[in-house]
Amino acid sequence: MATPFYFTERDVERLEKQAVQIRQDIVTMIHAAKAGHPGGSLSAVEMVTALYFHVMNIDPQNPRWEDRDRFVLSKGHSCPVLYAALARRGYFDPALLTTLREYHSILQGHPDMNKCPGVDMTAGSLGNGLSVGVGMALSGKLHHQDYMTYVMLGDGEIQEGMVWEAAMAANHHDLKNLVAIVDCNGVQINGWTNEIMTVEPIADKWRGFGWKVVEVNGHNMKDVLTALHTAKTMRHPTAILMRTVKGKGVSFMEDDSKWHGAAPSDEELVKAISEIKEGGVV
Repeated sequence: MATPFYFTERDVERLEKQAVQIRQDIVTMIHAAKAGHPGGSLSAVEMVTALYFHVMNIDPQNPRWEDRDRFVLSKGHSCPVLYAALARRGYFDPALLTTLREYHSILQGHPDMNKCPGVDMTAGSLGNGLSVGVGMALSGKLHHQDYMTYVMLGDGEIQEGMVWEAAMAANHHDLKNLVAIVDCNGVQINGWTNEIMTVEPIADKWRGFGWKVVEVNGHNMKDVLTALHTAKTMRHPTAILMRTVKGKGVSFMEDDSKWHGAAPSDEELVKAISEIKEGGVV
């Protein structure tokens, strides 16, 4: 069983400050690319920050280290949040962030594990990540390796049937080293998730497949850390349902499906950066 971690108030403050930087990176790189997905990237900032800057056992100087914890961004269109975290964690030069989506860039529109150091799964079509995560976790169990596998999915993404086949397999194989993180921001590409194809009651569904469930405010860093700590102590596969706001931190992006996949203009970027700084701790 993986060793639980601990955190202090100083850790929370440090991570909140890092989250402000990552939010700025997200809107800046999407503006530079003139394309991208800010909404679901911004909603996932606290969780990704907590994982990469406090929770996961990783080594930026050795991205393929066999005993590292794994992170699978199944909702791969939200890769700006992952790229920002990897850059700020030391996997590559943050100056490369503004090359997002350029032809020869390591930072493609969906994460590519063969191009970008620190990416554990190439993502594209939705619904695949949990199955890959099951394979990673099962491999760790079979080879007696003490790493954790974290898979982040969107709440719209779990409309895909393959997700639930993977959930069933994880319970069958008793993968206590697997954590599914569902970004429950309530909005998908064409509108409100509950109007397009409701996924509620989400918690009951995961429990029905034999998973333990932790529900959390996905924008409260202390609560996020507590949920991740709890997940590491569970003796079953665990689903963290993080209740979030699509486009969190930028008022004109929040809860608006337009910003699922759109880039801010010059004026909108200035406003977004200003709001992110004012809403953060620095």
